[in-house]
Amino acid sequence: MARPPRLHFSGACYHVVLRGNHQEPLFGTAADRRVLNDIVAEALALFDCRIHAFCWMTNHLHALIQVADRPLGRIVQSIAVRYSRYRHKLLDTSGHLFERRHKARLVDVDTYFLTLLRYIHLNPVKAKVINDPADYQWSSHRAYLGAECIPWLTTEFGLSLFSRNLMQARAAYATFIHESRDGDDEDLENDSHPDDCRILGTDEFIARLQVIPYTPRSPMTLDELAESVCTQNKIECGILRSPVRARRLTSIRVDFSMQAIQLRIATLSEIARFLNRDPSSIAKLMARHKAKGKYE
Repeated sequence: MARPPRLHFSGACYHVVLRGNHQEPLFGTAADRRVLNDIVAEALALFDCRIHAFCWMTNHLHALIQVADRPLGRIVQSIAVRYSRYRHKLLDTSGHLFERRHKARLVDVDTYFLTLLRYIHLNPVKAKVINDPADYQWSSHRAYLGAECIPWLTTEFGLSLFSRNLMQARAAYATFIHESRDGDDEDLENDSHPDDCRILGTDEFIARLQVIPYTPRSPMTLDELAESVCTQNKIECGILRSPVRARRLTSIRVDFSMQAIQLRIATLSEIARFLNRDPSSIAKLMARHKAKGKYE
């Protein structure tokens, strides 16, 4: 099944989950977590982004990240690669430390920011690591309480949702956490929009998105799309995937590729493999036809 492309726009907030490969531990000592903190701090400065909340669990990481112009994938990859290299060098080993693809959902800040903040900070409680989130050293909860200073963490926005007065905001935040530890947010990690797993938000939030027009993923497969396109153009599917480079076939292949992307059936790499062609060649053909104004 094709993976949906990431949604990106400047200022977007994402709930990111990065898991250890095969659920293996990511940390051996407190020093390992401090190294990760340093790597994260440098990445935030490099990519001009923010973290509003985080929790470093033993075998997975949670973060509420707000991006600028650089896409989220570059940021997460930078952090994961640098920390993996540190662990591999420390343990004299190799292989994948993290699962290959991080989980990320675009967050409807107006509706879900505080719920997600609570969910992230209560992760150690839910996992029965501790009873009080203030006892967990490796999350941003203590910083929201004012008990710890984490220079690279952004707490101002989250606290401002409770009160403009800092002391009152911290007190209200503490109450919010304390009164909401009954499992109400237990399924939040799987509570994506029913039509788009990339989004934690309402229908109204999706309607407001301007970066990419929202289109639910088509249930059609590449084989089914190819059969439809070939039937319309009165050719056999085998010819579409053949080495033949006739101008008419090129146009049909571009049309097939554009539909596959627009309907969110497959990625460019998957389309290229289906057509037995190089991804860069498909990308160039699509760009050339776009330039001619055939496709919006």
